[in-house]
Amino acid sequence: MTMAVEREQRWEHNLKVLPFVLLALATVISVATISEMGPRTLGMRVTFGVLVAATAVWIWRWMYVYGRPHPVGYVGRTLLAAALTVVHPLFCIFAWVGFLDAFESFRGRWRWVAMAVTSLIMATGQTGGPPPYDSPWQSAALPLLFVVNFGLASLMARYSMHLDAVSQERADTIVRLEHALTENARLHEKLLAQSRQTGVRDERERLAREIHDTIAQSLAGVVAQLQAAEGSADAGDAGDVRRRVARATEMARTALVEARRSVQDLSPTELTDAGLLDALSRLIESWNDDHDVEASFVVVGEATALHSEVEATLLRIAQEALANVAKHAEASRVGVTLTFDESEVILDVRDDGCGFDPTGPRRDSAFGLGVMRTRAQRLAGTFTLESAPGAGTALSARIPALPRGAA
Repeated sequence: MTMAVEREQRWEHNLKVLPFVLLALATVISVATISEMGPRTLGMRVTFGVLVAATAVWIWRWMYVYGRPHPVGYVGRTLLAAALTVVHPLFCIFAWVGFLDAFESFRGRWRWVAMAVTSLIMATGQTGGPPPYDSPWQSAALPLLFVVNFGLASLMARYSMHLDAVSQERADTIVRLEHALTENARLHEKLLAQSRQTGVRDERERLAREIHDTIAQSLAGVVAQLQAAEGSADAGDAGDVRRRVARATEMARTALVEARRSVQDLSPTELTDAGLLDALSRLIESWNDDHDVEASFVVVGEATALHSEVEATLLRIAQEALANVAKHAEASRVGVTLTFDESEVILDVRDDGCGFDPTGPRRDSAFGLGVMRTRAQRLAGTFTLESAPGAGTALSARIPALPRGAA
């Protein structure tokens, strides 16, 4: 049970007990002053006692049996309080209880009528009883005291209404906040689920790119070398067979290393102990050795050390572009240009091969082109492709030149 609930229950208990306390206090004071201000005759005193007892029973009936404020209970108690105040003016002390539950017993303008009646009873007792009066001052005091009692009670009632409105507004705000927290928690769970799904999808796409850019290309090279070795064996060229087999073995080992690095999400092996320029130079030199195509590499601008992600992306795009040239272009020359600009680095790969129609049916290299475009866009870069049948192919990847060590 919370402290707020305990306080509320304590207040409810005190409000139920308070009418009995005021009744007892008013009775004691009235009995003590009965000879000066109270009823003189025995019959009136007996009537006074009966009214006090009836009031106690009435309060008990509506406070504890019925359990909540009610217009009938309020009217009956007020009539008894008025009768007791007429018999003994000081009994207006008990009539004050009418200010407490007028707003809970009635609705609308009847609330103010109930408070006005209670104020009149209070003013009557404070004046010394009901009119007529022997002193003009008493006649003047009655309306004045009524206005004072009703004014003070109205002021307190309106302030209580203000506090109730503020409390209700705060309660509504708390409810809205609780709903917002519940909705935020639901959205958080949804975002976590989406994040997990996105992470799984991104990891699958990453592995697909890595397999396509490294392992698949290396295995394709192994197959090509073994096929060439088979042709050399048929021709009786044992030296070329050994060279082709050694090259195929080297490519297979490279594919194995790249497979392990892909699983561990590491940078390409070519960038482990070398920069981007050295890695590209080695790539083109190795590619030139494996294919009967003239390949060149040119650097434009002042080379700077780039972020590892940028270098890995440019190297993978170059690898895929050269693989596409070897498989599809039928080119005699290919040129690779790396341009360092102030804010970006540009990789261009051009060949004089057969070319193709980029808007035509899907080619075998379509996945590779999509991988290159995705790699560039992941780093807020762009990827463009220009080609036409018989006019060769040119592709360009432009990526922001993030310096090494940038977050």
